[in-house]
Amino acid sequence: MDERQQPEPRDAQPRIHPTAELKGCRLEPYVAIGERVVLREVTVGAFTYFERHAEAIYSTLGKFCSVAANTRINALEHPIERITQHKVSYRPNEYFRYLGVDSAFRERRRARHVTIGHDVWVGHGAVILPGVSVGNGAVIGANAVVTRDVEPYAIMAGSPARLLRYRFAAGIAARIERLAWWDWPAEKIGRAVPDMQAVSIEDFLRRWEHPQS
Repeated sequence: MDERQQPEPRDAQPRIHPTAELKGCRLEPYVAIGERVVLREVTVGAFTYFERHAEAIYSTLGKFCSVAANTRINALEHPIERITQHKVSYRPNEYFRYLGVDSAFRERRRARHVTIGHDVWVGHGAVILPGVSVGNGAVIGANAVVTRDVEPYAIMAGSPARLLRYRFAAGIAARIERLAWWDWPAEKIGRAVPDMQAVSIEDFLRRWEHPQS
């Protein structure tokens, strides 16, 4: 693209569907939250979007993540070591007027934070369990159940999720990590989009690793 043709970013304000429910969240610019999405204490990086009926709690997502419909990030944990695993033991206030929420169990849930890197695709119906970290550029397949940490650029599928392959060779992945294109200003990303669409990953890296080229 001609350097004089500066792409004009759209309104940077997050777009939140009126049926979505958010509590204690922080949204960066260009975030989009779809129909009936439920988020609780979630930090969402710029350009990341959630499709309909997704849910997340106690999580941090990087920039440019694509979260498909019906996904669950940091899926609910139950205290299976107690005599009952039912929520009557940790949210008794829903049943008994003078009993409060079990704050210790809530803090236990918060401590098992889920962290998702940049440019991660979480496929339709996938579930990410408490305490998991997902590296940059990873792919979580549809209906996968992620029980352990995911390496950068890994493609995971199944229940429990297992490694299928990596998106790129290790050297290419390392160059993308160093490039950190997700941290570029929006205007620069706009200029790079035609190359993202049209050239190989090797050519893209060669063109954009050195600003003067």
